[in-house]
Amino acid sequence: MSLQEQLDAHLARVRAKRPPEWQAIIDRTIEDLRRSGLAKRSLTVGDRAPEFALPNATGGLIRSADLLARGPLVVSFYRGGW
Repeated sequence: MSLQEQLDAHLARVRAKRPPEWQAIIDRTIEDLRRSGLAKRSLTVGDRAPEFALPNATGGLIRSADLLARGPLVVSFYRGGW
């Protein structure tokens, strides 16, 4: 079974567990995102991300430029369980 077939099977299992009204909301949201053109304006592989500053756990600012000065930087996005 190919990876795509495995992903399709997983998606079908997940969709089957959701109430239809929830799935309809998710489907509309996905379609709205597609129509927005956001993906065409997003970074792709090899693009450089803009510099940024974000608060850390104690309220101090962490700047990407400061981190990059120390070496390569990996940014990970975690959507959380909340």
